[in-house]
Amino acid sequence: MKRVVLVGGGYGGVKTLLGLLSQTLSDNIHITVIDRNPFRSLKTEFYAIAAGTSADHDVRVDFPDDSRIKYVFREITKIDVENKQIIIQDEDSIVPYDYLIIGLGCEDNYHGIPGAEEYTESVQTFTKARKAGVAVGNLKAYGKVSVIGAGLSGIEVASEIRESRPDLNIRLLDRGDTVLKTLDSKIQDYVERWMTENNVDVIHNSTVEYVEQDGVCNNGVCYLNDVTIWTAGVQPNRLVRELPYTKDRHGKVAVNDFYQVPEDPSVYVLGDCASSEYSPSAQLAGLQGEQIAEILLAVLNDKQPKKPKPIKLKGTLGSLGKSDGFGNMAKKPMTGLLPRIAKSGVLWLSKRH
Repeated sequence: MKRVVLVGGGYGGVKTLLGLLSQTLSDNIHITVIDRNPFRSLKTEFYAIAAGTSADHDVRVDFPDDSRIKYVFREITKIDVENKQIIIQDEDSIVPYDYLIIGLGCEDNYHGIPGAEEYTESVQTFTKARKAGVAVGNLKAYGKVSVIGAGLSGIEVASEIRESRPDLNIRLLDRGDTVLKTLDSKIQDYVERWMTENNVDVIHNSTVEYVEQDGVCNNGVCYLNDVTIWTAGVQPNRLVRELPYTKDRHGKVAVNDFYQVPEDPSVYVLGDCASSEYSPSAQLAGLQGEQIAEILLAVLNDKQPKKPKPIKLKGTLGSLGKSDGFGNMAKKPMTGLLPRIAKSGVLWLSKRH
């Protein structure tokens, strides 16, 4: 028997799973998928849940229905790589494996800032995004919202809340001297103008010192607010950070050209958990998942896998509400309705694949 266990049913994990299922598998290959939720959740759309512009069922997709898969919908307590088993929370049980694919994604990195974890909302998990949506939705007229972090997530959260609640006072705290510092200056300028025109107060060169239940202290100035949302950095899932493998400075597991852990080639790591030259994204995780499926199929059939081709990313897309957006398309910076339509198209495809 060859036991394949996939932990984490995100973009990369599902692509791996679909790749495996696309082939005829031997009867001695058993696949188990472990995820905390009984459905796929489209993380790139969590900002819309937090803003209240999408219902949670709009960002849920069923897992593949296939008799060759066993699903376990529980939280994982530990990945015991020494004994090659997954320990499940709330159950006196373990899931042994011969081959393990880790796609557990990321969680917030609070950088040791006092009060950040206790007093901020998050969009990093389905449950936390729903909680943030309730907090924002329950605000009275003219309530105050602070979004900490002006990367892609922060921009989408702030703009979507503005569209959802025109009455709210929204503040965006940006550590740099411009939003979206990794993107083209044309996009940065466009988004800055959008924020100004839509009365989102952007505070650059921010250094958040601490967070309290009803406010944020930044560069010696304390801002009162009703809801604070954290989008200022992520790190690999705790279970991955605890693994006894070589990691990069971000805590991501070092892998070889086949996405295998050099210390244990039976373990594959992808997405936000794997060290990579690229910034983490759903697109990257999906492409890695497709390649891992091809590699693992060869291994399961006792063949030498081919070295994967270099990954080519298609670009980045972001939204400014439901009818405006930005992105790098065909290696060119684009703004306005076209990239927003493209982002909606990507979502449509994700739901149907």
